[in-house]
Amino acid sequence: MTTSQDNAYGILIAALGGEGGGVLADWLVQCARIQGLPVQATSVPGVAQRTGATSYYIELLRAPLAGGDRPVFGLTPVAGRVDVVVASELLEAARMIERGFVTNRTTLLASTHRVYTTLEKMHMADGRQDPQRLVGAARALARQTVLFDMEAVTARSGTVISAVMFGALAGAGVLPWPREVCEDVIRASGKGVQASLAGFSAAHDQAQHPATVVLEVASDARAVLADAKLPARLLEAWTARLQAWPPAVQTLAAHGALRCRDYQHDGYAAAYLDHVQALVGVSPPKAGEALEEAVRHLALWMCFEDVIRVADLKTRRSRYARVASEAQVRSGDIVRVTEHFKPGIDEVAAVLPRSMGEGLMKLAQRRGWLGKAHVSMHIRSTSLWGYLMLRSLARLRPLRPRSLRYAQEHETLAAWLGAMRQVLPQSPALALVLAGLPQVLKGYGDTQARGRLNYARLWTTHVAPALAGTLDAATAATALRDALKTTLADPEGKLNSAHRPSAGGAQPVFWAERPGREKTVTPAA
Repeated sequence: MTTSQDNAYGILIAALGGEGGGVLADWLVQCARIQGLPVQATSVPGVAQRTGATSYYIELLRAPLAGGDRPVFGLTPVAGRVDVVVASELLEAARMIERGFVTNRTTLLASTHRVYTTLEKMHMADGRQDPQRLVGAARALARQTVLFDMEAVTARSGTVISAVMFGALAGAGVLPWPREVCEDVIRASGKGVQASLAGFSAAHDQAQHPATVVLEVASDARAVLADAKLPARLLEAWTARLQAWPPAVQTLAAHGALRCRDYQHDGYAAAYLDHVQALVGVSPPKAGEALEEAVRHLALWMCFEDVIRVADLKTRRSRYARVASEAQVRSGDIVRVTEHFKPGIDEVAAVLPRSMGEGLMKLAQRRGWLGKAHVSMHIRSTSLWGYLMLRSLARLRPLRPRSLRYAQEHETLAAWLGAMRQVLPQSPALALVLAGLPQVLKGYGDTQARGRLNYARLWTTHVAPALAGTLDAATAATALRDALKTTLADPEGKLNSAHRPSAGGAQPVFWAERPGREKTVTPAA
């Protein structure tokens, strides 16, 4: 006998591998059995999606059937017929929405934190999905939404996210049994009981008061600075500077200042905060998104990647620990790490003092060496000699401000900052696109050279006319957005000749007599 639509109740769990989605499904089944409710649970494992996305579907009755009839449950969820969807991550909630499982009969409970997909990480620029867009879709399509950062609750409670999801379900009032039944089932499991109960209770309270939840994807700026264990004087100074800025900018600026401090020194971080202050001072409220994008890209640009930075990162203890973890090294194993380098003349010139670097580049251009003269090097960073070589290179950091690359980057950066200060109060749309322009500047060597050519082309074609007033801001914003998107998708200009970097200048031809061959002279008539 089939169940009636009013009595049947479907719960869909969307989780990632290792998050305890199966444990949550088992808890729900046990609660239903304790209440004497017919129930059935099925699972559909996934593959190759952020450690394996897995969905669990539970069907139960709100009340037992009369006369001992036995219900017939569905094995898989049906679009438009799911009552509750609980997702352990924001994009998983969006996937459930896309598949039609979230409708005006559905209560959606989801975490606002993100676990980025492979495609998001591989993108040339910022490939992350817009969290506000995902949240907006959830609120527009679901009958009721309960959204909060379940990962943060999980970390504070020292448990796994399945217990937090269980608490959210109970707190939202979507389960046909009281809270005490859920807690008894957790206690009966006998594993991590206290931590699971703590996570359950915290999530229960969050779900009961969703209006008090702040949907912030980024961590709080104060927590970021506190975790960095800064000197008290520096912590006080930075905190005072951040207080007057919008919350989202505070968090981005805190991360950016820490990055600049790690890259160079305290003074460099202070210079970054000065630039942020200048941008905040001219930014109207409606330009908040452009301001945030500019603050983020400013930090990335100021910490441009050169051979000094690469050598520093490759010899850090945290890097060796990560390599050992990824290689699943066991006690007693010998680990050898070989670094592959192929420096060219431009990379050598980049770290030299500006006058010397410019002289070397001019010589290389005259001789036609650029792009041809490379030295292939294989350095074992786990050996004493290789480690000392890389650390010696990393110790050139104090000399970086005098280098050719530093001068080039900061001259271009100063022009970009001036343009941002001009555009932010006038055209937030153009400012948003202009804020993302530094994305084309990446890496070092040939990659960096191509990026500089692309940047110069986009600036000359789209930005300079807008700044001079010869091109309408709205038109410039649209054109720059399209050109930037095409350039990021095809940075080398292989697919679209219109966005191909301009060819290099004419190269000189050198004639030389072939050795060992007689020279023939023809006398004049």
